[in-house]
Amino acid sequence: MLEYNSIAVLVEAATEQNITISELVLNDQAEQTETSREDLITHMRDNLHVMQDAVKEGSVQNLKSTSGLTGGDAYKMREYSKTGGLCGSFFGNSLARALAVSEYNAAMGKIVASPTAGSCGILPGTVLSLMEERSLPEDRAVMALFTAGAFGMVIATKASISGAQGGCQAECGSASAMAAAAMVEMAGGSPEMCAHACAIAIKNQLGLVCDPIAGLVEVPCVKRNAGGVACAFTAAELALAGIKSVIPVDEVIDAMREVGDSMPCALKETAMGGLAATPTGIRLKQEIFGE
Repeated sequence: MLEYNSIAVLVEAATEQNITISELVLNDQAEQTETSREDLITHMRDNLHVMQDAVKEGSVQNLKSTSGLTGGDAYKMREYSKTGGLCGSFFGNSLARALAVSEYNAAMGKIVASPTAGSCGILPGTVLSLMEERSLPEDRAVMALFTAGAFGMVIATKASISGAQGGCQAECGSASAMAAAAMVEMAGGSPEMCAHACAIAIKNQLGLVCDPIAGLVEVPCVKRNAGGVACAFTAAELALAGIKSVIPVDEVIDAMREVGDSMPCALKETAMGGLAATPTGIRLKQEIFGE
């Protein structure tokens, strides 16, 4: 049985068996939980459908969070994407999906924490985009979520997925890494490529702080989900091109833990530093809470 404390071990096992990371994980989880493969796949498919629903519900024009800080940007992004934008409608719609899920979360909608609520838009913004815009089979997207989950479990074990413990690198950084690995597998990349994509994504967000305005998972969190999508696509494209991370993925995760441990408390979800401590950030907090 797998212990999920090393991505290198997952890659080695999958490579030896000549199967994908998702197949390896699915077989292991069926054994560990004494659950059939079919039931596990059904549960993961349900997660995918919740993501799809969140994209739909979060894309409406008049959506607003209770605080009023966020809502409606996913609609604006989707409308702008119809023009082609700077990078094409595929990328624009991917950003719109990420914004939609994140804004829906802020409006108290039902989402999948992947791996957290604060980073919930990144995995849907990537995996759903490949499935829906590139017409890939739903089964491939479902299986890719197993890969994302496995990599997330390793990150949680070796470092952290909590903004309060490791900063936003632990949330959006981890989500980007999970998404990058999932997309590589969806595109037919090898387990080793998945690992390199994961490493590159984390490296590109290493040191990202968690500084939510008024302590709410809205500003800058929603837009960081869109940024996380861009990071995930970058990492996946590099890995699929055969570009490798010089630093092995497990060492990159160790470095993320060390960076998080050395990060000041003010920059770890306390709303005491960073953007939360700006004059506008303080003013918005006072307007929301009357302090």
